[in-house]
Amino acid sequence: IYTGALTDTGSLRFPVTTADTHRMVADLMTRGLEHAKIHEHIYDCWDIKRMHFLGYVLLEKMEIFPQYHAGLISLSRKDIKLFGVNTGDMEGLVNYPLSIANIRFATMITERGDEVKLSFRSKGDFDVNTFARQHFNGGGHFNASGGRATESFTDTVTLFKQILSDIHPR
Repeated sequence: IYTGALTDTGSLRFPVTTADTHRMVADLMTRGLEHAKIHEHIYDCWDIKRMHFLGYVLLEKMEIFPQYHAGLISLSRKDIKLFGVNTGDMEGLVNYPLSIANIRFATMITERGDEVKLSFRSKGDFDVNTFARQHFNGGGHFNASGGRATESFTDTVTLFKQILSDIHPR
């Protein structure tokens, strides 16, 4: 239960986190929950390969569009193969651009097998659920959604940038 609460609420920091969520966690703690161990197991047990991959992604594969308050991480099959990472190693990468001041919308485009997947995250009032449904055959929640593209990886990245310049998320 705690793992779900922790991951679904961004370590209890997302706007969807309620007082009830905190009360539930408090109740679990009074029953002996080892919250620090669980947090460490989820967030602090990376191997060196994954850490190097993160550095590469942030330095080489993340683009910031300050005029649109947006960030993009695009990972081709080649990028993923270079580090030998798996899908789990990429969890949460989409959130990194949102840690930059004034970035409200983050996207990760990933080439996996024969498909191109997109992950969308936002802060504030930019509805990525609607964005995903309208542009990328997807959906999800207001601040967290996903989609798929039928175009090639390169064409999907180009298309995303064009849509971004057309809609100007604030």
